Amino acid sequence: MSETQAKSPAAAPGAWAPFAHAPFAVLWVATVVSNVGTWMNDVGAGWLMTELSPSPLVVAGVQAATTLPVFLFALLAGAVADIVDRRRMLLVVNVALGVVTTLLALTVAAGAMTPLLLLVFTFLLGTGAAFLAPAWQAIVPKLVPRPELPSAIALNSMGINVSRAIGPALAGFLIVALGIWSPFAVNAVSFVVIVAALLWWTPPAEPARRLPPEHVTGAIRAGLRYAMNSGPLKATLVRAAAFFAFASAYWAMLPLIAREVLAGGPTLYGILLAAVGAGAVGGALILPAIRKALGADRTVAAGTLGTALVLAAFAVVPNSVVAAVASALAGVSWIAVLSSLHVSAQTALPDWVRARGLSIFLTVFFGAMSAGSLVWGQVASMAGIPTALLIAAAGAVALIPLTWRAKLGQGAELDLAPSMHWPEPIVAAENAEERGPVMIQITYDVAEGDHAAFRDLMTEMAHARRRGGGYGWTLLQDAASPERFVETWYESSWLEHLRHHERVSEADRAVQDRVKALTRGEPEVQHYLGGA
Repeated sequence: MSETQAKSPAAAPGAWAPFAHAPFAVLWVATVVSNVGTWMNDVGAGWLMTELSPSPLVVAGVQAATTLPVFLFALLAGAVADIVDRRRMLLVVNVALGVVTTLLALTVAAGAMTPLLLLVFTFLLGTGAAFLAPAWQAIVPKLVPRPELPSAIALNSMGINVSRAIGPALAGFLIVALGIWSPFAVNAVSFVVIVAALLWWTPPAEPARRLPPEHVTGAIRAGLRYAMNSGPLKATLVRAAAFFAFASAYWAMLPLIAREVLAGGPTLYGILLAAVGAGAVGGALILPAIRKALGADRTVAAGTLGTALVLAAFAVVPNSVVAAVASALAGVSWIAVLSSLHVSAQTALPDWVRARGLSIFLTVFFGAMSAGSLVWGQVASMAGIPTALLIAAAGAVALIPLTWRAKLGQGAELDLAPSMHWPEPIVAAENAEERGPVMIQITYDVAEGDHAAFRDLMTEMAHARRRGGGYGWTLLQDAASPERFVETWYESSWLEHLRHHERVSEADRAVQDRVKALTRGEPEVQHYLGGA
């Protein structure tokens, strides 16, 4: 082998490489089966509500009851997923959901379902989904080698859309063939598959933790603090809220579009949802080329325009064939936007806060979907379904230029891996871990000509301190010696300060190196403990 050959990089893993790993393959298949059941349940619930109550607001309430729990509980779920054994958490939640879906199926089969009871069951299932989502996302890196992680994420997205293509069509067929109870019964059985797969899977042993696990409330605060001080994540959340608030009109109104606008039955409703899934699968296949040509921001704008076109088509062309074609376009548009936003959120987050950061993304996602569903249901009740769809389409288009400055993918170029370059702090005080707050002071000596550049960098530094757990950050200049600056911030305890040491990223280190380049001599660091 020549020297050139020896130094050539290894070929990138193929798109199907993760299936070579049995844990990923088994859990992927089980998840697809479970998601087929979930989509069947959603179709059954939406259609059943149109029979129980013709009110657009009540029908839209099914979508709101599905998404509202994620808005309410996703952040708590993300914090728990970062603290507890994730496999055990997934098992407990899936068993609980299996029990709920069994009771739901029996209630429908007995003819005892009411609109309120259906909303309660839907809310319970949505709550379970809220606790599952961050944990599922967090275990994917445990299933495949790191180089194959992008392929694994893409295959998971593909699996969701495959199930979306199968589940609705199968639900529509079973409702006609067996009755409205049948999709709920199949969903209950699907949980047996996912529980069996989790029982079979033995996750790799976690490395020993040097520090004790965080408490849930502290973990939630840390996740929120990071999100509030992460420019890349905040930009992603802005774009997500702008899109989902108006795209929710499609999902909330679709049962009524099939039943009242198109005068169809459950089979048509299932076909429309299957078309969405098929469009999303096709969109996933062409998305890399689209994103390469347009970039993330223009891809999201194109997906938003596609969604607006779909809403307008439903409003002005009440034709089943046109609706099916429009639904396929809706699937392409949906996967283009959702995938781009998800990648932007992922690249904005380091590993230590990934589940919590993604749960914040989910909170915005489902919060906008829930609020939008209720708003569009009310608008449809007052002004009619076509009018509600046209208003939603216009709003989605109008927000494209208004949110354009919130750029996606800002974290893609940042190295958020732990740098571990801070020296171990010296502490001689007794019971230091239990004491707080902690005040950290760093003194810098900066030449007068570098003051402006120094202050700009320290603004970046302030966000880094806050992302790592700091609060009360200040930068003061010595009145008697203007070249002397003192940076001060607080952390809740010495234990939290030690966690901050583990969370400093390579990107933070790069900013600190630029600050040091402007200082004369080594900055002086001092720590002060409270709670004496």
